[in-house]
Amino acid sequence: MSRPQSDEYAEYYGRYIDRVPDGDVVAMLESQGNATQELLASIGEEKAGYRYEPGKWSIKQVVGHITDSERVFAYRLVAFARGEKQPLPGFDQDEYMETANFDASSLGDLAKGLASTRQATLTLVRSLDDEAWSRRGIASDNPVSA
Repeated sequence: MSRPQSDEYAEYYGRYIDRVPDGDVVAMLESQGNATQELLASIGEEKAGYRYEPGKWSIKQVVGHITDSERVFAYRLVAFARGEKQPLPGFDQDEYMETANFDASSLGDLAKGLASTRQATLTLVRSLDDEAWSRRGIASDNPVSA
């Protein structure tokens, strides 16, 4: 897999893609997942509801959002890699947050959900061949490659 070209994703995502260093993306995903789990384990349940400002997301909500986002992007990946022709909808992170109730979960459970989601993503990514990576679809009204 290689770095996507600018016509393979919505302009909005360029600010994230540009931050990814060159190298083995699978190894980076695995390393980042491990580092994130270590960070979350160091926070503790008593601090997991912390919000840096009223109305902002808690640590638990941020972890839940990251997990939701990875699940959405993994679905898009498998859909496009398999040749899906139907446009996929976007997702509104704020609408998801309204009904997620992440603060009712323990940080440990949220961390486990994130870890299992990352493992599923890694399994998927490792299974794709070059042809699958080159397939494209439409998500949030934008052309996107796997």
